[in-house]
Amino acid sequence: MTDPLDFSFTVSATDGQARTGHIAMPRGNIRTPAFMPVGTAATVKAMYPEQVRDLGADVVLGNTYHLMLRPGAERMARLGGLHRFMRWDGPILTDSGGFQVMSLSALRKIDEEGVTFRSHIDGTAHRMSPERSIEIQGLLGSDIQMQLDECVRLPAERPEIEKAMHLSLRWAERCRVAFGEQPGKAMFGIVQGGDVPELRVESARALTDLGLKGYAIGGLAVGEPQAVMLAMIETVEPHLPSTKPRYLMGVGTPDDLMQSVMRGIDMFDCVMPTRAGRHGLAYTRHGRINLRNARHAEDTRPLDEASDCPAARDYSRAYLHHLVRSDEILGMMLLTWNNLAYYQALMAGMRAAIAAGRLADFVAETKDGWARAEAAAKA
Repeated sequence: MTDPLDFSFTVSATDGQARTGHIAMPRGNIRTPAFMPVGTAATVKAMYPEQVRDLGADVVLGNTYHLMLRPGAERMARLGGLHRFMRWDGPILTDSGGFQVMSLSALRKIDEEGVTFRSHIDGTAHRMSPERSIEIQGLLGSDIQMQLDECVRLPAERPEIEKAMHLSLRWAERCRVAFGEQPGKAMFGIVQGGDVPELRVESARALTDLGLKGYAIGGLAVGEPQAVMLAMIETVEPHLPSTKPRYLMGVGTPDDLMQSVMRGIDMFDCVMPTRAGRHGLAYTRHGRINLRNARHAEDTRPLDEASDCPAARDYSRAYLHHLVRSDEILGMMLLTWNNLAYYQALMAGMRAAIAAGRLADFVAETKDGWARAEAAAKA
């Protein structure tokens, strides 16, 4: 019998490479495939925690780098940890800060021991080693902790990709030692290797040898075409344990999610639905709708009359257009609410489709709905 105080992953059904199941943790179950709303700085932007939970999210993501800078890891621990701080009682996954190693490249220096950052807030210097990354995530109270890694933006030359991949492997070993044994919690390794198949395979095999509780695929959705991303998933998937969850980091569009689930991915996170909502873009079963466009100015239809989400069902496109064009905060809140509702509905639809053995039909029907709406909009 599974210990309810430990971390476990169960696959309940498969459909081709796709699978559905759940991750069991002391703070609750994570239904998979799962989309994790991004709460970088202890908040999912423009959303109340209760809204995020009511939409069906079982887990949210926080960011070690940003929370280290503000409010600070030690302060967070004194305040009772991230869960209490942001009023989220479910599981929290924390990104290690590795992506910021790439995205803030002008403000950092990498060596064997770790990374020296200059804060993007005030320019102060900070040191992040693999051990410190795990320590910070522990102070935050994170349930799923990610190894510190070096992520390379694509396209890049092979020597740069290979160097970063091997450094990430060495850091993964150090993170595993620093994490130790923490019942009910997990540390995930991150497969790197850019767009070079043999480097991806080498990374996946070496990480598998560490016997971690889960495995992420990192370094994708960083400038490469979707076809390259999907090819790397197909390359890596056979070399990851089928008994452990697989997490594709930082991805992506609704189509990215469906294509990746079909290739065996269990977990996702992405800022896309929240960021798009703050910039006037709505994701719906009718496709992506830009509420800034003038053609919505007198459109009395809601975004989706069949949606369970009030933001999609109860407000006219004309009103949303007005809010967006007027830079009203309510517009950002409503569109973010709509977008996260759509993403969670998409994941729930895929879970049900996998259980019924009809994922390919679900994907085809979803894409057909987008195409028909796009054709109608152009007519």
